[in-house]
Amino acid sequence: QVQLVESGGGLVQPGGSLRLSCAASGSIFSIAAMGWYRQAPGKERELVAGVTALGYTNYGDSVKGRFTISRDNAKNTVYLQMNSLKPEDTAVYYCNVDLLGVDYWGKGTLVTVSS
Repeated sequence: QVQLVESGGGLVQPGGSLRLSCAASGSIFSIAAMGWYRQAPGKERELVAGVTALGYTNYGDSVKGRFTISRDNAKNTVYLQMNSLKPEDTAVYYCNVDLLGVDYWGKGTLVTVSS
């Protein structure tokens, strides 16, 4: 069983930055694909960014050039650095692990971008 704990959300002004972290339990983190998704009120959950076990990354179109995903296998942690935040980035952000075809989700952390 994989458990994920997100942290780093909060209130930030437009143009500001936040760094989200997701700590995963288990010793097989290094072979898992990791990702961040988000869900805004009234909208479907969408992919923000993903990183494979080999370190290849992909991003949603709306965050390209502003967000960066990274992972530290030694710490079983994946990060999402969010810069130049916009009000439309406001959402609950969820950490996801795809381990051998099985999805695991964190409980989410709220990011609010507002002046």
